[in-house]
Parts: sequence; C-alpha cells; structure tokens
Amino acid sequence: MSDPTRPRGPRIIAIANQKGGVGKTTTAINLGAALAEKGLKCLLIDLDPQGNASTGLGVLASDRKMTTYDLLLDDAPIEDVVQETETKGLWLAPATTDLSSADIELVSNEKRSHLLYDALRARGMDALGFDFVLIDCPPSLSLLTVNAMVAAHSILVPLQSEFFALEGLSQLMLTVREVRQSANPDLRIEGVVMTMYDRRNNLSQLVEDDARDTLGEMVFETIVPRNVRLSEAPSFAMPVLEYDDASTGSKAYRKLAQEMVARYTTHTT
Repeated sequence: MSDPTRPRGPRIIAIANQKGGVGKTTTAINLGAALAEKGLKCLLIDLDPQGNASTGLGVLASDRKMTTYDLLLDDAPIEDVVQETETKGLWLAPATTDLSSADIELVSNEKRSHLLYDALRARGMDALGFDFVLIDCPPSLSLLTVNAMVAAHSILVPLQSEFFALEGLSQLMLTVREVRQSANPDLRIEGVVMTMYDRRNNLSQLVEDDARDTLGEMVFETIVPRNVRLSEAPSFAMPVLEYDDASTGSKAYRKLAQEMVARYTTHTT
C-alpha cells in the first residue's frame, strides 16, 4: 500500500529497443537535457554496460565512483550513486563495464527483476525531487532491460527509419506483455519516436507511414532527423542542445520533450 504522507514520485520512462543503433542513448541524453531545459529535474539512469550515456554527458570512467552496478548488485542507496552533470537540472546514475556481468550475477537472486524498482522507490529518492527518470536500456531483452520495465511507468521506443524497423518491435511487445502479466500490470508504451529520419529518402517516409498506419497515435508527432551536429555532440561529451543550440537535432528533442510533458499532463489530469 502506498504511503499518503510521501511525495509523489517522478515519472519513470524506460527507453528501450533490443535493436542496437536506433538512437536510444542519443534520445536518453537529449530528451533528458530538453526536459531539464524546461525547468524539470531529470535523472538519467545508464543501464547499458557500454556506459555511452555516461560518456556522452562528460562523466569520465574514473569519476564514476558509484554506479548502477552498485545500485543493483550491492544495494547502494540511490542518493550515493547519482551525480550532477554539467547540464543544469540533469543528473546521472552512471554505468561501467562492470554491469556486463550483472545478468549472470542476478540469476540466483530471488528479487532479480525488482532490484531497480526497489531502488527507485526507496525513501532516498524523496529528497532528490526528480520530475522524470529516464532509463537508457542495453540493446537486448536482458535482465537489465526487464529490471527497467518492471521499474518504469512506461516505455519510449526509438524506431529507426529503415527497412524492417517495425519487425523488431514484435519481440519487444511480447516482453512488455510478459512483464505486465508477471510484475508490472500498469506498464504501458509511452510512445514510439522515429529517429535517424532522412527527408530526402523515400524509404524514411514509407517507414513513417507504415508506423503511423500500424501504431496510430502511439507514434509521436516529433521526428528526429539525421543530423551531423547530433552525431558530433557525444564526441564533445555534451547534449546537442548545448553543442549546437540551433541545430535541427536540438529543435527535435525540444519538441519531443514538449510533446512528452503534454502527454504526461494529459494522463495525470
């Protein structure tokens, strides 16, 4: 039973797609930055052993004293793991390659699927006062991704504008259904965002049309384009909103943040 004396927690969104290279980490970093720019306090949880979200936000491996590995495997308090980034209002729970062994180490744990759920609902979260928590999932339907789905209120799916893009969604949807039936009945799809969109390419338009015909309003109006500045920003360890404020990538993620906040407001009123 929920405690009425505790403040309402943040909106927790897992950014997931078992296919790699579709823009999960790019979306996690830049959506987080765009939400923070709107004055919302946002936590990005790096749940990918590659740690690209951590690197992309300028947090060196040597500065990741406590990580999501400690959070899941060693019961480290969330307040000891999160750290501020150079982006005002955007915080990070970083990851290192230590996380690559997590699936094996979690198998024998009876609560293996609920560890992130418990960490994000511990009382230590109350004082941190986050409005949104974004979880950057690994490119697989592993125990780490299942932890994210069990912990999250909803799932945001980046969908690359390429042939066979929709086919990869079927296994993700099956996993979502299983999680709903077994551990998180309230889990829903936040939406699908088209990424790496090239308006000069007829295929992008065909994939978008197919996605909207198949998924309807589940697809965000916002489309994230292929954009050189968006691709360059991680090498400078900053969100594209800071690297090039006026780029089409920046404008797209600002629009996505606005659309997401509007959806969230709609769902809570």
